[in-house]
Order: sequence, then C-alpha cells, then structure tokens
Amino acid sequence: MKIGVLRELKPENRVALIPEGVQALKSLHCDILIEKNAGAAAYFANNEYQDAGGLIISRQEILTGSELLLMINPFIEKELESIDPSTVLVGFFNTYQNIPFVKKLQQKGITSFSMELVPRTTRAQAMDVLSSMSTVAGYKAVLEAASRLTKFFPMFMTAAGTIKPARVLILGAGVAGLQALAVARKLGAVVEVFDVRSAVKEEVLSLGGRFVEVEGAKEDASAGGYAVEQTEEYREKQMELIHQHAVKSDVIIATAQIPGKKAPVLVKMATINAMKRGSVIIDLAASSGGNCEYTMDGEIVVENGVTIVGKSDFPSDLPADASRMYNNNMISFIKLMITKEGEVNLDFNDDIVKGTCLTHKGELVNERILNIVKSEK
Repeated sequence: MKIGVLRELKPENRVALIPEGVQALKSLHCDILIEKNAGAAAYFANNEYQDAGGLIISRQEILTGSELLLMINPFIEKELESIDPSTVLVGFFNTYQNIPFVKKLQQKGITSFSMELVPRTTRAQAMDVLSSMSTVAGYKAVLEAASRLTKFFPMFMTAAGTIKPARVLILGAGVAGLQALAVARKLGAVVEVFDVRSAVKEEVLSLGGRFVEVEGAKEDASAGGYAVEQTEEYREKQMELIHQHAVKSDVIIATAQIPGKKAPVLVKMATINAMKRGSVIIDLAASSGGNCEYTMDGEIVVENGVTIVGKSDFPSDLPADASRMYNNNMISFIKLMITKEGEVNLDFNDDIVKGTCLTHKGELVNERILNIVKSEK
C-alpha cells in the first residue's frame, strides 16, 4: 500500500509524519511517499525521510497516487477534486468549525478519519491527538503570557525589595489548562483554576493550584469528560465569581470549550475594564469564538491596558515536538487500519475506528458531526 504525506500549507509548521514514523510504517510493508520539504518547517530534512525509506516526490503525485493520505489540516477544494474517491484520508480536520469541508468529503464519496474525533477511552489514549496538542498549547500559552507580562512570574526577595509573584487564573482544567497550571507553578506564579467539572478538582490541587468552584454545575457522564452547557442561573453565579478572581489576576489563560458549540464567554467587558493595566489574557478558545468578549482569532487586542492574545495554533509554534507527538498518535491509529500484509482493512466493529470515521461511501458517519449538520438545516 502507498501512504502519502503532504506538506502543510502556511502558516502551519507541523508535519503529519516524521522520519521515525516512516520507519514504523515501512515495517508494515507500506511504501511511504513524502512531498518534497514536507517536514522542513518542523526541521526534518528531505534526506532524513529518504534515509528512513521514504520516497520524495511532488505534491500532485502524492494526491493522485496514494491509497492512504496523511495530513494535519484540510487542503484546498481544488486539490480535493483530484483525489480518487477510493483514497482514505486521515488528518485533523477541525470538523466542528469546518462543516463545509466535511460536506465536500461526503459528496466526493471519500472515506475520511479526523483525529480530533478519537474517542476519549483508555484504549485510545495513544491516539489522542487533542490531548497531545493541548499539552503543547498549554505549555506555550504560559510562556507567551510570561513574555508579554510587565512583571515577573516568581517571587523575588532582593536588596531592592520583595517582588510579589504573579497571579494566574486558568479557565478550564482540561489537558491544556492542567499543563498551563503545571508550567505556571514551575515559573513561580500563584495559580487559580476554574472549571465546571468537580472531578478535576483533585488534579488541580495535586499540581499546586487553587480550585475555584461554583456550586450547582451540571455534569454529564456521557459527554466523554468534556464540559457541558450550564443553566442561566449557574452562568450568572459563574460570571460573578470569575469576575472577582479575574480582577485580582495578572494573567488569564482561557481554555474553556464545548465540542460542537461556540466557546462560552467567561470574561466580559466589565471584567476587562476592572482588571489591572498590563495584565495579559491568552485565549486558546479563539477559533471557536473565544472565552473573552474582546478576543479576535489570530490577533492581539489591547483594551484598557489589558493585552488579549487570541491564538489557537500554538502547536505550530513548537513544530518539532508537536509533530513528533502527532506522528506517534497517528502511527498508533493507522496500525488499527492496516493488515500484516500492508493492506487497508477498515474494521467498523472497532469502536476507535468507527468513532474516528468522519465520512464513508458518501455517508456522514460520525454521530456528533451528523447532529450538527442536521441542526443547521
């Protein structure tokens, strides 16, 4: 079987498969086709892929000659037209915000798998791209905040006096939030964490954070560990408590998202106006609307002396290790789809294969995405 790896379009710096991954797939009796300079932005050279057994060829040859095509982001519509419907696509298609691309895959009759749909189960942990990339995002978000803040993160006791530690408020204790907590604590900040899920309180405390809890949160065991929408009464109490803690904070790391829905706005205009000048907000939920009322995806906004960074693509800023993690997740997933003879075998009785499948033979397979499409009609 021929597996193709595309060079991502700018501004993406990651690559779906690194040279180590080529070696792993070659052992499964597969031919690996690599677009020229596919890994250059992540600092993996063409000769490294060749030494691992990959064949460097043109983008068009990969699009038309691959049976299994690996990528991160969706490619342009014109390229989709040149792909044979029998080709299987595996990538990170950001399906909740990219329904038009999903519909094109369905219309084309292409079988596709989107890695953000990997079920949140113990068996699927090695394939959990969302967790891997959230780890990168949480780490980089704190470093970004530290570089923009007008004061130190740690406490210093010097001859010039004592410097108080920075106060950091993290909204959302998912993987990104917990990673941000760990890094901020290592840098010496005092960290508070808000989340509607009481189950994460113990993890927050174990990492040295203070858990901000609003009583009466609605939780749903069927949500796969994600937060769910809350009642209006709860949201009012939530906003008041977040406001109280935000105005005392030097940094806010916003990570709260609800799959398939607009990110909850947790930091309103009144809170921004009451925050200390020089404070910094890093909004990782920017691509789905943002947790801050002023957030603009991909932009830096300054309001009342508060710097608001709307950025959802931090993994692209750490391309070498982010690519390595994505590669490892991808290899674990692909092994479920390939026989010992190196042929594609899609076992839809496997809960991970079925749960990750987006489209197949002209049908929209994933139930969560199917419900979003239906709701738009």
